[in-house]
Amino acid sequence: MKKYNFENLKDDDEVVKNWEPLKFEINDNYKYISKNIFFNFFSNVIYFAIAPILIIFDRVFFGYKIINKKNIVKNGGFVSISNHIHQMDCTFIGLVYYPHRVYYPTLASNFKIPVIRHIIKMLYAIPIPKKDNQKEKFYSDLNSVLKKGKIVQMYPEGSLWPYYDKIRDFKYGAFKIAVEADVPIQPIRFKYVNKWYKRKPTIICEVLKPIYPNKKLKKEERISDLRDRSLKEMRK
Repeated sequence: MKKYNFENLKDDDEVVKNWEPLKFEINDNYKYISKNIFFNFFSNVIYFAIAPILIIFDRVFFGYKIINKKNIVKNGGFVSISNHIHQMDCTFIGLVYYPHRVYYPTLASNFKIPVIRHIIKMLYAIPIPKKDNQKEKFYSDLNSVLKKGKIVQMYPEGSLWPYYDKIRDFKYGAFKIAVEADVPIQPIRFKYVNKWYKRKPTIICEVLKPIYPNKKLKKEERISDLRDRSLKEMRK
C-alpha cells in the first residue's frame, strides 16, 4: 500500500493527483439535476446493472462491511456526510443506501478526466461551482431534490486523503444545504481493520444516528451548530 505523509498537509491539500487533460467549464445555466427522461432512464439502467457487481467487488477487494444500517433516516430527504478516504468511497456510500439513488457534488476538475467524466455524470455526480453567481443555482437545485425526499452525499473534509484514519475539520457547505432544506445530516464514518491476510486494511462503514438542525437558533448559528455537532459525533 502506498504510504502518504499527512503530517505537513493542510486540509485543502490534494494528495491524489488525477490526469485531467480535458476542458470543462460550468456555465451560468448548467443543469446540475437532469430532468431529461432519456438520461435518467439510462442512468438507472447503468446504476442497477453496476450495483450488484460493486457489492461483490467491494467486499472481495476491500473487505467492505456496513454496520448499523438501522440508523439510516427512514423518511424524507437528507444530506449524507462521510470522511473522504478512498477513490472508490462513492461506491461505498452508494451501497449503504442501495437501491436508493444518491447525488454526489464533486470537484469540477473530475469532469476533465476522459471516460470517467461520463460515468460519474451518469451516476449523478454534480460539479461544484466556484463562482458566487453560480453557487446560488447549485444550492437551489440541491434544495429542490432534498425536498423531494432524495439523498445528497457530501464530503465536508474536502479533498481525498487515502486511508487517513482521523476526521479532519469540516467545511460549511453540507450543513448550509441541510439547514436551508430543513433536512437532517446522516453521518457515515469509515474505519479500518488490519487483517493479516490482506495487504491493505479492510474498510468498515459505520452508519451513525442522524443529526437534526436546531430550529431554535438563527440560520447562521444553526449551520455552525449542525457542523460542530456532526464533527463531534464523527470524532467519537
